[in-house]
Amino acid sequence: MSSPIQNQIQTVFIPVSSIEAARDWYCDILGVPADGEILHGHLFILPMKGSAGIILDSRIYAPDHVFRIPAVQLLTDDIEKSYVYMKERNVELVTEIQYNQWFNFKDPDGNMLMICKC
Repeated sequence: MSSPIQNQIQTVFIPVSSIEAARDWYCDILGVPADGEILHGHLFILPMKGSAGIILDSRIYAPDHVFRIPAVQLLTDDIEKSYVYMKERNVELVTEIQYNQWFNFKDPDGNMLMICKC
């Protein structure tokens, strides 16, 4: 029997402590409007390009549930400009730019994410 499961990522859930604050922060760093609806009082679907999405979820948040290693990789065409952009926004940068390709940072709840040059 062939697998009925598609080899495609639909959505990644990110645990956040405050859905409103997380919505505003993520929308700011991604340069997208923060005017979408918060669903069921605890979910926000980030407006993303491509087929994979990100959902912020305050119901699944606990300090021990945050990503301690990058589970999400955001793309950039200019890694140096992205690093400066995040630094100017006082984002917690966990690494310097590595191999001229990527760096890690944390969101306000401590979730580790990565920005990578495509």
